[in-house]
Parts: sequence; structure tokens; C-alpha cells
Amino acid sequence: MRILVLNCGSSSVKYKLIDTATEEVMAEGGVEKIGLPDGFLKFKFHGSKEIKELGLVDHNGAINAVLNILTDKKYGCIPSLKDIDAVGHRLVHGGTKFSGSVLITDEVKEMVRECYPLAPLHNPANMTGVEAIDNLMPGVPQVGVFDTAFHQTMPPKAYMYALPYKYYEEDGVRRYGFHGTSHRYVSQRVCEILGVDPAKQRIITCHIGNGGSIAAVMGGKSIDTSMGLTPTEGLMMGTRCGDVDPGALTYLMERRGLTDADVQKMINKESGMAAISGISNDMREIEAAVNNGHERATLALEMYEHRIIKYVGAYAAEMGGVDIIVFTGGVGENQVGVRENVCAPLKFMGVELDTALNATVHGTETVISTPTSKVKVVVVPTDEELTIARDTRDIVEKL
Repeated sequence: MRILVLNCGSSSVKYKLIDTATEEVMAEGGVEKIGLPDGFLKFKFHGSKEIKELGLVDHNGAINAVLNILTDKKYGCIPSLKDIDAVGHRLVHGGTKFSGSVLITDEVKEMVRECYPLAPLHNPANMTGVEAIDNLMPGVPQVGVFDTAFHQTMPPKAYMYALPYKYYEEDGVRRYGFHGTSHRYVSQRVCEILGVDPAKQRIITCHIGNGGSIAAVMGGKSIDTSMGLTPTEGLMMGTRCGDVDPGALTYLMERRGLTDADVQKMINKESGMAAISGISNDMREIEAAVNNGHERATLALEMYEHRIIKYVGAYAAEMGGVDIIVFTGGVGENQVGVRENVCAPLKFMGVELDTALNATVHGTETVISTPTSKVKVVVVPTDEELTIARDTRDIVEKL
């Protein structure tokens, strides 16, 4: 099958066209700045990056631009839209309603809309893609793949908050976790790389980048993860605060007269690496500043790594040990120093990093632990789009 994978954000659309027979990426790119006069489409063509400026009013126009470029006489890779067999969508929040990927029906759309309050920034944007395909390619099968689905196997002791129980029963306040498609892919892929049975492995997957989360995967299932009701909980991130005493937030609200909207903006867009370093949320810029002796950048990086170490240690304890640690995401796949600094304190658990090999690894599947290490440490580039394409194929083939 030829599957179009869409990831729709509030002002952007990322896409890949994947042939599931060969798992070849036939085309990929994205539309940015939707709704702004300087919006544009970027895509790869014969190994080079192309940009087309577009004044796009909405997601319908953005996805129409994507479909046009896929069938373009010069830049396209398919003769017509009839060559797209199905569309797979990244949907962020499925609440407790979805524990796996599903064929998108009217009933499913309504259930996703019921989850809007849990992800007001993400789910409505994701659904614009579904609605645009309904308009532009009526009748083509569509499948939803949820970020939260993989973590639905967490036990209550891991997903419950110690808040009044009525807020769980009546409002759905609990931990859901995110990046589930990535955690699922790399936890399965690392077992293929190592030639081991996922059912017998205790795996800690570190999806770290501008956003970041860690998952404890035992017997192939997520039993805990660092993100919670929203993607704000857990690790320190590019602009998100991660774990923080809620009392600190109510204190600041009272002391500075902050509104709910002010706090939401602060913890999601004004915190994290950017806030502590005072420089950037880009790890490459942070590391450059650290190398030049910048004190706040150094503090930011130390805090970032400290949080990761704490979660890895906690999840190792939770599973009674760990067999495999996986690094993925933009930072996990490329930042040599972060991997080394995270692994260094874990020697007591039997982690031995091959530092010379680690220093050469940037975005390639590589075992970076020593042959004698009791814990295998592996870099596995994530491929959420391929996972979405596979799920879409499997569901559509059964129709």
C-alpha cells in the first residue's frame, strides 16, 4: 500500500508518503506558518530541499498543497491521488477511549472531539487534517494512531494522581503519557537489533529532544512514563518546565497576579532550557555556550541531564532492574555528551558505555555499550511515521 502519513499541528502539517511493501519513503516534507502571509511548503526532491512560498489560509489549503506537490509533473512521485491507498494520522490524545490505532469513522471523530479538553492545543489541530482529507479525498480510508495509546497498559498505581478521587472519575484527571508511538517503535526495534525476545526484556526508552519523555517498558508493554495528564510533566524540556511543585505555581499566581492563561504559557513556552540558559531551547546552541564557559547554559544542561538520570534510576528500580536503555529523539540520537553524562552515574547498575564509539554516533542504529556491559545501551532513531504507516496498512487490509 501507499500510505500518506499526516501530522497536523496548529500552524503546520508534516507529511510522508510511504510504500509499505518496501517501507520506502517516496516523498516527505511539511507546510509551515499556516494562516500567515509568509506560509510555505518545504519538501525533498532528488536529495535537495525545495521551498515553495504559499499564502495558506487554513489546513484544507495546506493539505491541498501537499496533495498537489505529490502529483506535480515535475516534483511529484505519483500520477494521481488514486495512487494513495489510505491516510494515517497522528492523533495526540485518545484519553482512556483508545488503547490502539483505529479506523476513523464518524463515531471515532466524535470520541476524539470528546478528548479536546485534555489536549486543547493538539487534538483540534490533528482533526483538521482528518476533515481536510474528508473534503479533498472523500472515501479514502483514514486511520488514527494515538500518542497516548501505548501507555494505556500502565497500572493504576502508575497513572493515578493523589488528588480527590472525584476528579479522576468525573474529569478524567490521571496520567496518560505521550510519545507513545515513538516509545513503541524503538522498544520493538531495539529487540530486533539485539535479537532478543521483547517479552523477556526490561527496557527504558529515552525519547529526548525539545520535548522529552522516558518510558519503562516491561514485557513489551509500557508500565510507566514521565509525562502525565499533559506533556508538561516529567523531564525538563526545551521550553516546558517538567516536574515542578504545584505549590510554586499557586504561589506565583497569588504573588504576581498570574492568570490561568499566564501559567499555561509559562510552563509550556517560557520555561525549560530556554528559561534557565537565557540563550535558546536548541541543544546545539546550549552546548556551544557551555563550551565557552556560559554559567547558566551549564546549569541548564546539568539540570536537563539530572532529570533524565533520576527517571532512568527510578524506572530501573520499578522493574527490578534494566536490560536495555534506548536513546532516541533529536538529542538522544545526536548529542554525544548528553548520552555520556547520563550513563556515567549508572555504572552501579552495570552500565558500561563505549565512550570512543559513542563519540562517533549521530542518528544511526548503534549499540554504544561495551561488550561486557550488563545493560545494553543502544541508539535507535525513532520512526513514528513508519509505525503509523504500518498500523494504517494493517487496519485497512482487514476492511
